[in-house]
Amino acid sequence: MWSHEYTGETVAAPEAVWAVLKDLDGWARWDSSMESVSLLGPFEVGSKVSMTPTGQEPIVSVITAIEENVRYADETEFEGVVLRFSHTLSPHGDGGTRVVHRLEISGPEADRVGPELGPAITEDFPEAMAALFAHALGTDGGAR
Repeated sequence: MWSHEYTGETVAAPEAVWAVLKDLDGWARWDSSMESVSLLGPFEVGSKVSMTPTGQEPIVSVITAIEENVRYADETEFEGVVLRFSHTLSPHGDGGTRVVHRLEISGPEADRVGPELGPAITEDFPEAMAALFAHALGTDGGAR
């Protein structure tokens, strides 16, 4: 297994961050690693999400966890591995939010593929989190 976590904090309330996260169809407005994201069905565990990473073919993920204002997770099976992504929100004392964005790579090929694939996927976590926070605060200027 291979895993990576990136943690960030914002003055935005958990509800504001959650509103951006749960708008899956809007992810490409703030996550520059995505050309498009489309929720295929209702926003619930078990629903599928089509994601097209920039310059790549579309992939389909399955929503595995939804806890309003607390946690969103999905997973994608890809070439002998399972990619599990999650965003976990927790309030902190000043009314803001701490977010942990985690990627876990498991499966028969994880030990071989993870050390190369994982860093390639997670290298933009800081940029994506900053954009998520800016969008939650309404300070993104409509930028992508």
